[in-house]
Parts: sequence; structure tokens; C-alpha cells
Amino acid sequence: MGSLAALRRGSYATVVLVFGFLSLLLLLFLAIIDVALQVSATPGALLILAFLALLFIVGQWAISPSIVRKAARVKEPVTPESNAWLLSTVNELAKQAGVPPPRHIWVNGDTLPNAFVFGRTVASAELVVTGGLLEKLNADEVRAVLAHEMGHLRHRDVVVMTLVSAVPVLAYVVARAGFEFLRHGRPKGKGAGQAILVAAMVAIVSYLVYVVTQLLVLYLSRTREYYADAYSGAATRDPHQLASALTKVAYGLSLARRTDEPSGLRAFMIGDPVRAAADYATLQEKMERYDLDKDGQLDVYELEKAFDAEYSSHWRRANALLSTHPSTYARILMLELLEEEIKSGGLPANVYEFI
Repeated sequence: MGSLAALRRGSYATVVLVFGFLSLLLLLFLAIIDVALQVSATPGALLILAFLALLFIVGQWAISPSIVRKAARVKEPVTPESNAWLLSTVNELAKQAGVPPPRHIWVNGDTLPNAFVFGRTVASAELVVTGGLLEKLNADEVRAVLAHEMGHLRHRDVVVMTLVSAVPVLAYVVARAGFEFLRHGRPKGKGAGQAILVAAMVAIVSYLVYVVTQLLVLYLSRTREYYADAYSGAATRDPHQLASALTKVAYGLSLARRTDEPSGLRAFMIGDPVRAAADYATLQEKMERYDLDKDGQLDVYELEKAFDAEYSSHWRRANALLSTHPSTYARILMLELLEEEIKSGGLPANVYEFI
């Protein structure tokens, strides 16, 4: 479980860094104003900026569930009459995870297999399952996917990701405002030069903060997916079911029409619909390369070879920088390793302290 402990430390560090960059951005605003205008900022200027930033973040947190609900095109929540199995399975897994069951469970009409949770808090979280997921996966695979989503609730991802993702959005809004001012603004008279200088410096610094924090948020998103996968594998005691489900999800998403509009919910979902085609092609190529006995599953020797090759690849790491999800192949490798640990009795009794 050492790798999961490292992921946890990396996750905490990423959250600290994201909000650290936000604090740095606020301080730089004051420094830029001081230097460019050659004045001393008022003592309460930093508090005012911090309040405005906090107001923006809280505002995004407050309205995000309604935006997600609308984007998911959900209509009627699941009831015992409409899908008793789904309702009871989610409630059972939520109890096992030690979290309140989702306030609403929705099944939308999307034919592509996917699922995700969202909400302002864990207690008010909602779960969306696509019709395609229920149709294309068997009951054990669906249960593994649902356990993955309960893992997100257990890890408070619905709150953490909503809050940290607001930071690059805020930095981008400020940068865009600065660039638009430089493009269309026409300050005249005394102080025009200083105004242009302030706008330029604010825009450049804000954009740099946007790029760095966006990369950090994407890293955090990929980390949370690994954690949810690990939780599902440990909770179901059968990681292969989630590995099988992820394969079917990647395959199903890869069949989406090229004309389909990319989903704005991609970061929430268990599979990324935008990168699915390339992801599934990579999965096929990697399995062909490392599944030496062609039995459709990697044994201990094959896992070791795959891990040695994949996790020493600088290209793999660079290619993942702009992804919201780890590659399906990397996730399956982790799940196969977890399955080997379960078979050998290698999981510690206090495994839930790690995941």
C-alpha cells in the first residue's frame, strides 16, 4: 500500500500548492499596483482581494450542482419502483463506505457507459448513472463502478475538486479581463501608461498562475481516480470487476460519433469521453505487448514487466499532464496488482486507513 500512501501525500500537497498559488497571486496584485503606481496599497487591500476571491470560489461551489444537473439532462430520480436493485446496491455500498447515500440517484438517457457523483457536500451528493452503463455492463461490473463512486464520496472529492478547480478558473477570468483591457481599452491622459503596465502585468501573472494551477488540478483529478479505483477494488474484494468495467467503458466511449459534442462533465465521469478513442487504442496495444500468454489478464511476471516499462516512461508522464483521468491501462495495472495482493493475503487489516 506504499504507492497509495504516496498518492495521498501528493494529493494533500497539491491542494496546498493550489491555494498557495492563489495567495501568491493576491500578494502579487498588491506588489504590481505598488510598483506600477508608486503608491502604497491600503492596509485592507489584501483582505478585500481575499474576500473577492473567496466570494468567487463559494459562488462556484454554490451553483455547480444545478449546472451539473442541467448538463447531465436528468429528469426523474430512481425510486424502488423504477430500479430497486440500483437503489439498494448504492445504499449498501454507501453504508460500507461510511458515507450518507446520495440524496438522489439519476439514470439519464445517455447510451454511452458512464457514471459520476456531484454535490456541494457529501451529505447532499447526487449520483448519475447512464443508461448505457446499465445496459452494457453486467451486475458485478456495475457494482464495482458504483463502489468507485462511493469511494469519491468517502474521499470528499465532490467538495475538494469543486473548490480547487475554482482557483484556475478565477486566475483565467482575471487574465482574460487584463488581456481584454489591453486589447480594447484606450486609457488617456495622466496615468494611462501606468494603467496599461498594471493591466499587462496582472494579465501575464494571472495567466501563469492559471496554467500552473490547472496542471495541479488535473494531477489531483487523476490522483483521486486512482484512489476511487483502489477503494472499489478493496470494497468489492474483486478488483478485476472494475478493470473489466473500465475496459467496457473505454470501449463504449470510443464508439461515440466524432460529431458528438465533448461533455463539460468529463472530469466528473469514471471515463473521459473526449480521450476515449485514443485511450482504448492504447489499452489494446499495451495488453497485446505485455499479456505474453494471451489469457486476457496479466499475471505477476507480466505485471512486473508492465510496471517496469510504463512507470519508467517519461513520455507516458508527459502525455498524461493534460488528462483529467489516468489512462485506462494504468488504472487496470493498479487494479491487477491490487488483485494479486488480495489473492496472496497481502492487504493489511487496516486497508481502509489507506483508501
